This record gives sequence, structure tokens and C-alpha cells, in this order.
Amino acid sequence: MNKRISLLSPLDISSPPPFQPQSFDDPAKAVETLTALYERNTAFLIENFSELAQGAPISSRYRAFYPQVSIETTSFGHVDSRLSYGHVTAPGIYTTTVTRPKLFKHYLKEQLALLMKSHNVPVIVSESATPIPLHFAFGEGAHVEASTNAFVDVPMRDIFDTPDLNTTDDEIANGEYIPPPGEPSPLAPFTAQRIDYSLARLSHYTATHAEHFQNFVLFTNYQFYIDEFCGWARKLMAEGGDGYTAFVEPGNVVTLPGSNAPETDAALTRLPQMPAYHLKKKGHAGITMINIGVGPSNAKTITDHVAVLRPHAWLMLGHCAGLRNSQRLGDYVLAHAYMREDHVLDDDLPVWVPIPALAEVQVALEAAVAEITGYEGFELKRIMRTGTVGTIDNRNWELRDQRGPVKRLSQARAIALDMESATIAANGFRFRVPYGTLLCVSDKPLHGELKLPGMATAFYRTQVNQHLQIGIRAVQKLAAMPKEALHSRKLRSFFETAFQ
Repeated sequence: MNKRISLLSPLDISSPPPFQPQSFDDPAKAVETLTALYERNTAFLIENFSELAQGAPISSRYRAFYPQVSIETTSFGHVDSRLSYGHVTAPGIYTTTVTRPKLFKHYLKEQLALLMKSHNVPVIVSESATPIPLHFAFGEGAHVEASTNAFVDVPMRDIFDTPDLNTTDDEIANGEYIPPPGEPSPLAPFTAQRIDYSLARLSHYTATHAEHFQNFVLFTNYQFYIDEFCGWARKLMAEGGDGYTAFVEPGNVVTLPGSNAPETDAALTRLPQMPAYHLKKKGHAGITMINIGVGPSNAKTITDHVAVLRPHAWLMLGHCAGLRNSQRLGDYVLAHAYMREDHVLDDDLPVWVPIPALAEVQVALEAAVAEITGYEGFELKRIMRTGTVGTIDNRNWELRDQRGPVKRLSQARAIALDMESATIAANGFRFRVPYGTLLCVSDKPLHGELKLPGMATAFYRTQVNQHLQIGIRAVQKLAAMPKEALHSRKLRSFFETAFQ
């Protein structure tokens, strides 16, 4: 007989004592209670798992639930219609499950404070009906399956709840979720289990903990940019930090202000798939930079997961093919429209949905180019073009019959082509994260200037540092803006969640 098949009768469910719903008119106290409830429930799961791992008999099924926060309003009115978030659109009950409240402490306090102010109602903290999967109770980087041999005869899923992909999706963010009759409407774009899933993925792909991610994110498709960023950040740390509080590299290796070296020498021997580097500032106001590699699949994957951290903006800095004969290698391209032939988001965001340029981001990027290069006004056109950027999923499109893609690119008035930018912008649009793109022309395949090793080396050596400094300056400009201006109403649909 197969000993891995459980011979036990159905088990009784063991849970922490029931939590009575509590009402709050102070957002800080509401978040404190959410934190205490979450930590109590995750500790219950971890402690019981640890006892079983040490040989305790299996006598019940263990289950604990995510906390949730809710509001109820009876009015269509709210205080300030200029804000794009912080209010609900109609009377009713609204709720969301909550995970990692310590990580999201400031975010939760801000969102709850806005709700209380907008609708003059308290928030209710209670236990949800959504079980916490054991894997997520342990947090990022846990290897639960490999921790013990206690479940050789009994499947772990018979004893603890495990991640359930049937209820982990993007229906709310995609605007596809319709509450069943009599059920509350969503208060936030992501559920707790969807967030936990992404936090685990972020740790896996970037080799850094979620707590290190900052609210302003730079994506790139080349390690050259990362090398420049690391050099700049380390120099900044050695000189005292200039307002930044730490520099974190893959493996969670931390360098503090005033130091020439990390606190530990635990650098990874092998980089993860999409390594992340974090120049931290108080309130998560610093810069995270991620090398996403090449291709729209990577671009969608990483933005799917970074989005749950609710950053204030993300920008793409990378290389592109210049499509106009008037462009030169090293010129900049500021995307103001996107031609999407990446296909990875077709099921979530149809290609007929326009992806608009965001004025606040465009102004910051153009001003940063002017400041760093020294060109102004009409002279800026010498080194930068603004126009449509096409994103394609076939890196070797040049080897196919070019009449089709070239015709489409010409009809779209495209000035550049890459494999990531439209994907990152489209996912920013989908997840309500302000986005922008500044690319650098590294080849001109339609005009006989292909990206070859010798040409590439010289190009990278002369342009990467300047391009990176432009991106950093743009992020600093965005960080200086009021959040209500950056998170504008143009990214909000007809029926939006209250949380940013």
C-alpha cells in the first residue's frame, strides 16, 4: 500500500480564537489591530507546523484567516472629487483582505485616513473568510516543502491550507470582477493572497526582500546600466548618502551611509533572473533599479509583481532600434505613444485600449534630458525625438519579410522599436502605476547600422552613464511632486477601488 496516501478520517479544524470585529476612527489604531491579528494568525500556523515537524502527532487540520478591513457608506458624496483615490463611488459595503501590514503600514494608514475623511465613516477590522496559506505565513524565501519529512504519510494539504490559484487573479485590477449579489465590493485592487503570491515571486526573481523596494522604479534591459547605478550608489554611500539611508544589492547585501563596503560579504555567487538594486530613502522614497533582461514576457512578469507594492511611478530606460534616417546612435527617444505587438497582455488589456502618455512623467523626463545634456528648447531636438515606440516579441524580426512590420511601423508613425517598453507602459496603465519611457538609439537596422560587438562597446561606454543620470534626475523630479498630482484621474476607470 502507498504510505503517502492518508488513512486518517476527516480532521477537525483547529483555529485561533474568533476575533470580534472592531470599529476605528483612527487609522493608526486600525493598522495596529490589523498587524496584531495578522501576526497572531500567522504565528498560530508556524507554531503548529514546527510542532509537527518535530514529531508531534497529527490530530487536526490547522487553519487561520487573513484580517480584513471594511467600510460602509450610505451616500454618493465624498469630500474632494479632485483626488483619484481615497473614496468609493457609490453607497455600499466595501472590503479587502490584508497581508503583511507591517510592510504596508504607511500605505494602509494613508488609504484608511483618506476613506475616513472622504466619507466620515469608521473602518471595521475583522477576520476574513480567506485562509492564510502556510507558505505565505512563513513569508518570503521560505522553503516549507523542504523543511521536514513529517508529511510523508499525510499530504500537507490535508493539514494546512496551501496557495490556491483558483482565487488568485487580477480580475479586480482588470475591471472584470463583479461581486455576487449581496457580497461587498472590493476596496483594493489586489487581494491578500494575490499580494503574497507576488511578494514570493519578487524575492525569487530579484533576490531581495519586498521591504527594500522603493516607490520609484527604473527598469532596464542591460547590465551596463546596473553597473553604472551600482557605482553611483556606492560612491554616494561612501560620501555619506546625501539623504539616502542604504544601498541594497541582490542577496539583501546592505551598504550604509559613510561606508565603502557592505555590512556583510554575503554577495551571491550567481545573480537571479532579474536582479534588483535599491537605493533606499525614508518612506520608501528612494530608487529601485531592476535589470529585467530582454523581452516582453520578462517585462510583464516583473511588473505584475512590483505592482502589488503600489509604487508611485516606474520608468523604462533601455536601448532601441532607431527607425528614422535622421536619428543617430546615442539619440534619445521619449515615448508619447505605444504600438503594441508584444502579445503578452492581449488577454488582460486588449490592443484596442489606448495607452496615453502621462503629462507629469513626460515633463519630468524632458526636463531631465535638458538638465543633464545642457540642451534646451528647440536645441533639444538635436538629440531627442518624441514619438511612437513599437514593442515587438520577435527580436529577429529583420530576418523575416520586412514589408509587413515596416509598413505597420510607418503607419503608426513609429520612431523606435524595442521589446519591453510598451509592455511596461501597458501594465502601468492596467495597474494604475504612472509610467514613462526614455530610450537610447543603439542601432538603425532599416538603415544598415546593425548592433555589432565593436559598435556596441563604444556606444555603451559613451552613453550609458548619461542616460542613467537622466533617469535618476527624472525620478527625483517625480518624487518631489505631490502624490495627488502624480496619481492623476486619467488612469482610473468607471468603477475604481478606493485604495491607490
